[in-house]
Amino acid sequence: MTAYYLTIGLAYLVVGFGVALFFYFVLRKRFLGSFWGALLIGLIGAFAGGLVDFLFADIIAVLANLNNSVNIFPPIITAFILVWLFSLITDNRE
Repeated sequence: MTAYYLTIGLAYLVVGFGVALFFYFVLRKRFLGSFWGALLIGLIGAFAGGLVDFLFADIIAVLANLNNSVNIFPPIITAFILVWLFSLITDNRE
C-alpha cells in the first residue's frame, strides 16, 4: 500500500516539474521567483489536480484512465492552469 502512494506522489512530482520546465524553458514565461516559483506552483497544481481526481474519481475514470494505475490527466491540467495563471499575474506585476 505504501508503494502505491509513493508511486502517486512521484507521478505528481514529475508532472509538476515537467509543467514548470515547459512554461519556463519552452514558452520562456517570466515568473516571480524565476524557475523555483514556477516549480512551486507546478507542484501545487499537480497535487491539487490529484485532489480533484480523488474527489471526482468516478467521472474522471469514465473520461480517461492511463494503464489502470495513476490517472495523470487531472494533475497535468490543474498544474498547467495554475502555472499559466501565475505567469499572467507575474507579467502584470512587471
